[in-house]
Amino acid sequence: MPVSFLTSTQREQYCNYPDELSPEDIGRHFHLDDEDIRVIATKRRDSSRLGYALQLTTVRFLGAFLDDPTGVPAPVVQSVAKQIGVTDPSCVTAYTKSEQRWRHTAEIRQRHSYLEFQALGVQFRLGRRLCALCWTGTDRPSVLFEHARGWLFDHKVLLPGVSTLERFVAEVRARMERRLWRLLVRDVTAEHRQRLDGLLKPAPNNRLTLLEVLRKGPVRTSAPALVQTLERIEDIRQLGIRLPLGQVPPGRIAVLARFANAARIQAIARLPELRRTATLVALIHSLEASAQDDALEVLEIVLRDLFARAELVARKARLRTLKDLDAAAMVLAKACHMVLNPDLASARLRERIYAVVGEDELLDALDCVNGLVRPGADVYYEELSSKVASVKRFMPTLLRVIDFETNEAARELKKALIWLRDQPDHDPPLEIANKSWKRHIQDIDGSIDRNAFAFCALEKLRDAIKRRDVFISPSWRYADPSAGLLQGEGWQQAKPIICRSLDLPSEASLALAQISKELDDTYRAVVARLPTNKDVRFESFTGKKELIVSNLDKLDEPPTLVVLREAVRLRMPKVDLPEILLEVAARTGCMNGFVHLSENAARATDLTTSLCAVLLAEACNTGPDPFVRADVASLRRDRLLWVDQNYVRDDTLLSANAVLVSAQGQIPLARTWGGGDVASADGMRFVVPVRSVHAGPNRGPLVFSAITGGTQTQH
Repeated sequence: MPVSFLTSTQREQYCNYPDELSPEDIGRHFHLDDEDIRVIATKRRDSSRLGYALQLTTVRFLGAFLDDPTGVPAPVVQSVAKQIGVTDPSCVTAYTKSEQRWRHTAEIRQRHSYLEFQALGVQFRLGRRLCALCWTGTDRPSVLFEHARGWLFDHKVLLPGVSTLERFVAEVRARMERRLWRLLVRDVTAEHRQRLDGLLKPAPNNRLTLLEVLRKGPVRTSAPALVQTLERIEDIRQLGIRLPLGQVPPGRIAVLARFANAARIQAIARLPELRRTATLVALIHSLEASAQDDALEVLEIVLRDLFARAELVARKARLRTLKDLDAAAMVLAKACHMVLNPDLASARLRERIYAVVGEDELLDALDCVNGLVRPGADVYYEELSSKVASVKRFMPTLLRVIDFETNEAARELKKALIWLRDQPDHDPPLEIANKSWKRHIQDIDGSIDRNAFAFCALEKLRDAIKRRDVFISPSWRYADPSAGLLQGEGWQQAKPIICRSLDLPSEASLALAQISKELDDTYRAVVARLPTNKDVRFESFTGKKELIVSNLDKLDEPPTLVVLREAVRLRMPKVDLPEILLEVAARTGCMNGFVHLSENAARATDLTTSLCAVLLAEACNTGPDPFVRADVASLRRDRLLWVDQNYVRDDTLLSANAVLVSAQGQIPLARTWGGGDVASADGMRFVVPVRSVHAGPNRGPLVFSAITGGTQTQH
């Protein structure tokens, strides 16, 4: 890693006073106690006393001595001079020319036990601390630098030069990276190295390398795409790469894997052998987890579409057959009316029904009703059965590749998936099937419809994945939710602290008893108020009592609100959107934040008009065509394309937005509503440049949203 990683601003702020110090900061950090004043009083001249006091307060505040002892903010000098009784603070200028400043530095270091960075044991202790942070975390070098500075300050170690500390942090971080690489490649054999190096070569009959093929996730949601995703998992597993168990922090592996997943193949191939092999090992481990996550995501989408389409087809078919169902119901109703007529003799009832309705007509009506009527909790198996071929296309590969683990709630589902995978001779476990599914799975004679059982298991699998009753390993998104929970002795040690922080009893039975009592008291209070509550009542429907809650009464708008709304409407000017943006730019000067790519100060004529047109074209996703005017120089096509190319960037957008937020904060109404850092948008539109599993059309209306800050988007 580079040794120089600090910015120029960070270098300037290191061991220097900030530009401004509040009175609170001065009172907190530059107060001298009685012992300090007693020691300072032993110095003879005012310049010596003030110089000594400034060096003492400086080392306490900054953790280091200044090269120029007088380079202290004037408010600090005045505060310190007042505490030690020096009436003329300007006398401190003579202190820089005396030899006393060096003796005072040594005296302060000895009296207050300050250590040098090169002192025995300092670098070892700091290095051990930084090693732990580098090994368990993924902090940036600048963050580690600030942590090192804080550690030195807390342990009263004088801060070294910025380059010295920067180089020390870089060396520690590089040493821990080399340790990580060696640990990752410890179990990699020569055969594994050959396989990993082969990933960087083009695949047979393909312009892409094998690594690029493995990194590419699914872009479609279909049964063939799911099979390809599952085959990708098998290809990754065939490499045979395994990590040392329990020794490598997952965060460090994730960092290496993210780099390898986004870097160009040529960049990975140019890495040193040790780092290249370790990076590929981390990537392969991460790829298996992400590939399994991709497979379950595609599976969820495929199953959702499968069952949703079956339900939609069933509903359309039911709408098409409503006329036939009504006609059959009228025939049966006529027959039932005669059956229920007490004036007709029961002896010749059938003859009378046949005479009025007709035996064949009655049988046809009965068959029609039996064929069209569906139970309340129908599973639409008749429509699903047409997709058997599609399910058989991915089902065997899915059950072979993915090893589903379940909790106690989905234990029967685990048995069903094993039965579907192995296809044994005995009957499947029907415990997962409810009443609606059982009538399709098992016939009256006891025979089993394996296809119906497969659809039932897939439906239960889809629901279990949503509830996280089913999980896989390795995985980032579908791992065992309870894997990170404390268990055994670890939980017993942390239990008192956690329960105390949550204000809960240490025994679960006591907590449940409190919740049960609170729930029971609430129910009893509600029941006690029911007789006097006019908005709640019980009514009987088909022999069952149901709770009825009355609708809330509509609140009429007061006349004053109606008048106010109309007055506001009349005062609002009817202006076009470009006019609003131009007025905002004129009032706030936000367009001054857009500078040319070359950072020069030259400005084109009517640049604000061109910028507003480009921003509107981006915000509305219309392109520049609606804003092009050949008769206006600032709105010509070549001018707009030039402005878009050279002025609209992330940094210029941030600068313009900062001006807008600042201007908004000056509005009294905005200050009343809040700090101005929260926005409301009616609609968003995300443009997906490539095909993605999660990209789909938004059938709702597209509502115009915010202007500044970039392009609207669409999901």
